[in-house]
Amino acid sequence: MYICTTFMNECSERGRKSPLLLQEMLDKKLILELIDERIAELDNGLYVVELTISSSNVINVELDKIKGGVSVNDCVSVSRNIEHNLDREKQDFELHVSSAGLDKPIRHINQYSKNIGRSFKVVMNNGEKYEGELMKLGEASIVIKQISLQKSEEKRRRIQVEEILELPLTEIKESKIVISFK
Repeated sequence: MYICTTFMNECSERGRKSPLLLQEMLDKKLILELIDERIAELDNGLYVVELTISSSNVINVELDKIKGGVSVNDCVSVSRNIEHNLDREKQDFELHVSSAGLDKPIRHINQYSKNIGRSFKVVMNNGEKYEGELMKLGEASIVIKQISLQKSEEKRRRIQVEEILELPLTEIKESKIVISFK
């Protein structure tokens, strides 16, 4: 009985000292400050699309630029600023810094303005779907030009009909850029 109790105490003592249990969660606010600090230094239109930190301290940072694409140097610069300012003795972490992918939904308002003139698929909160060219970004909406085929009453054939649609941003569930290799 005594051996079992001692063993249990040793186990619980070791458990409290386990590196996995001592590991602190990373502070998202601190990491965002480090990213913003480097973005301000670079001053090239870079912005954060998404920052996530998992419970196992895997940091994922997605960046984009107002004009042009995110360079490898942009990603490396932001990554280094985070790495050099976090103490691995206190917090072990895994870091991924990348550009926002074209295959992912729009997650930041700046991504709309950057992609005016491109084709989008938009799904509304009520399930309605639209596809068309992004014409304009307003204060609270986007404007797309949708071209559809409709039956002509006179000629008994289909004709192209162009519609200009204003879609409120608050009603958009998801929007994606249509990737075309034309």
